[in-house]
Amino acid sequence: MTIKVLIADDQALVRAGFRMIIEAREDLAVVGEAGDGEQAIRLAAQTRPDVVLMDVRMPGLDGVAATARLTATPDGPRIIILTTYDLEEPMYAALRAGASGFLLKDVRPADLVEAIRVVARGDALLAPAVTRRLLDRYLALDRAPSAPAGSLAQLTDREREVLALLARGAANAEIATQLVVTEATVKTHVSAILRKLGVRDRVQAVVLAYDLGLVRPRPSS
Repeated sequence: MTIKVLIADDQALVRAGFRMIIEAREDLAVVGEAGDGEQAIRLAAQTRPDVVLMDVRMPGLDGVAATARLTATPDGPRIIILTTYDLEEPMYAALRAGASGFLLKDVRPADLVEAIRVVARGDALLAPAVTRRLLDRYLALDRAPSAPAGSLAQLTDREREVLALLARGAANAEIATQLVVTEATVKTHVSAILRKLGVRDRVQAVVLAYDLGLVRPRPSS
């Protein structure tokens, strides 16, 4: 099955470079290019991409705002945010908007291709330690919950344990060791958590765990 990709970046040379890399792979296809957020939204509605490579800073509607609008639509695409620098604040805003991961624009071609495949299959392109660092810093500044606390009532006690460990940056293997279960069991719990909470991936589940008070940001050192 071919993964359809939309490229949104205000620099034509960046778009052309990414297109060349993507279209060299048999399982990937570029279905459109956009120079700003509004155009990205229009093209996404027309082409129904699986993944959007979204520049964080574009004229008019920026990448964060465009991400929020695209992920709010039923069966919306997965979003990979493109950025020139490893800046935490726009990365955090993009997380809250529904992005599934981040890439620096100087990413190696093989890593770009693998990133697209990762998010297309429903995984999050963000290391647990990065998730924890971003959320610890910025959720401390934003305590207003974005979802009703009753959302957690849908989870079993074990699922709440797994979610809390995810939110603290634990990988599947670490969770399996701590709970004395197999990694396959952890994956089953994670799938159930995503389904019950109605979130797209692990990153969004972690954001929700903080929002609902299941875990608290660590105090600044």
